[in-house]
Amino acid sequence: MLSYSELIALGQPDFIEVKGVTYCGDTGASSLTMANVPWHQEVVAFVQQLADMLPQYEIACEHEHSNCLLIAHTKFKVDGKWWTWIDYERFQDLVQVQGESGGQRGFSALDYMAQTPDWALFGANEQGFDPTDTRFQRRNKTKDISGC
Repeated sequence: MLSYSELIALGQPDFIEVKGVTYCGDTGASSLTMANVPWHQEVVAFVQQLADMLPQYEIACEHEHSNCLLIAHTKFKVDGKWWTWIDYERFQDLVQVQGESGGQRGFSALDYMAQTPDWALFGANEQGFDPTDTRFQRRNKTKDISGC
C-alpha cells in the first residue's frame, strides 16, 4: 500500500480509479474465476486505506455495480461539493481555443469540470447507479461468447 501511495504522490494525478475487476468470462487461458473477485466492501476498504495515506485526496465517487471507486484530488471539491464529471461542450471549446492559439493557450481539468450528481457520490444510497436508468439483472446464466 505504501508503494501505491508513493507512486501517487510522485505523479500527482487528478483522479485515481480503482476497479475490483473487469470480468471477461471463463476461459481456458486463466484459472481466475468470479471466486477470485473481491467483494465491493473489500474494494471500499482497500480504497479507504489508500486514500487515508494521501492527504490531498478523498474518495469522491462509487459505482457499486462496476465494483469501482474514484479517488479525487481535493482541488475538485469546491465549497464542499465534488466536481468530478466532465463538461464535454466546454472541453471541446477549450480544445478548439488551444488549437487556434497554436498550443499557446493551455487548460486543465479544472477548466471543464462539472458537478458530480448526488447519486454518484461515495456513500450515496444509489451507490453510483443513475436512478433514471433501469437496472436489469439477469436471472439465468448464459454462455459467455465475448471471447475475452
